[in-house]
Amino acid sequence: MSGLKGCYVMVTLVMIFIALSVTGGGTLGNGRGWGQDAIYPVEVKRIPRAAFNALLDPQTLIPVVGAIVFTVNGYDKKVSNWATQHHPIFGSEQNARNASDLLSIPLPIETVVTALAAPSGDDPKNWVYSKAKGVGVEGAAELVTAGMTSLIKDATGRKRPDGGGKSFPSGHASGAFSSATLANRNLDSIPLSEEVRIPLKVGNILLASSVAWARVEGQKHYPSDVLAGAGLGNFLSAFIHDAFLGLPEEKRFGVVISPLKKGGAVAELYFGF
Repeated sequence: MSGLKGCYVMVTLVMIFIALSVTGGGTLGNGRGWGQDAIYPVEVKRIPRAAFNALLDPQTLIPVVGAIVFTVNGYDKKVSNWATQHHPIFGSEQNARNASDLLSIPLPIETVVTALAAPSGDDPKNWVYSKAKGVGVEGAAELVTAGMTSLIKDATGRKRPDGGGKSFPSGHASGAFSSATLANRNLDSIPLSEEVRIPLKVGNILLASSVAWARVEGQKHYPSDVLAGAGLGNFLSAFIHDAFLGLPEEKRFGVVISPLKKGGAVAELYFGF
């Protein structure tokens, strides 16, 4: 498990780097602090927009489509059997199960660290209040993800590859991708160069993907279980974050049709609205 220890060292260094690079002071581009406008007052129009954008987010759509594909022609069981026979990444079933537990730890920690590092103003009292509200929203996103995962598990009752119950969807995958989504959105609010921000965001997705694959290789879930969990975790966390944190809205998906003077129109497609 030396590779896992190396992963922890890397994540720890990244967190220290973020903490040293930014202090959480200052403000966002709109002059407000991160978390300052969270929870109340809620802009009602943001809620359907946030749900729409979260649903069409590629990190929601791609896993969900993948889960559907894997249920066709027995691919789910074929890939599961291959993974548990060859153990291509973790070497053994037990190593994979241990890895899925250990690799799940850094992401929620990073979510909190990045939330604290996001600019929330320079006044100590307002800083604490803003952070409490923002972290509360993100904590609620994690809890809702866990709750919905449990409800779906009870409703589907799918057996695990090892014979256990409640296989669909994967709780490890939904939790890991929930944290990865929140941490990545927090990174968007931190004043970092793109040379730093992009590798960190990609690393979070890869770490969450490692958690998901470890559940397949550990014979605890089928591929469709972890893919569905990944999509669920991203959708719920992206929706709750964008709807209730009150941050400046980014364009994520939509279509604008502009009329031309001589008739006709020009359509512009973008991600977000």
